[in-house]
Amino acid sequence: MEQSFQHHIQGDLPVVVDFFADWCSPCKAMLPVLNNVKQVVGESATILKMNIKKNSFYAKQFSIESIPTVIIFKKGKIIWRKSGIASVGEIIQQLAPL
Repeated sequence: MEQSFQHHIQGDLPVVVDFFADWCSPCKAMLPVLNNVKQVVGESATILKMNIKKNSFYAKQFSIESIPTVIIFKKGKIIWRKSGIASVGEIIQQLAPL
């Protein structure tokens, strides 16, 4: 997982990462949002879900203090982040210039 994650976030395509936990109700609300984003952006962006319990290293690395937190990466840099439920429109707006 680690090499794959690093490979994705270092790539040329923008990567939307949803940091979540299985027990988190607001996190569950992000699933249809991310599905809709994927339908709109298609192959022009990658969407990943990162369970903070199974991947605590990344939760610490990116200072995830509340969930859900969505971070958009491009070429290894954080382009945008939001804690709480993000809307389809917010995510699309951030991806559009990328």
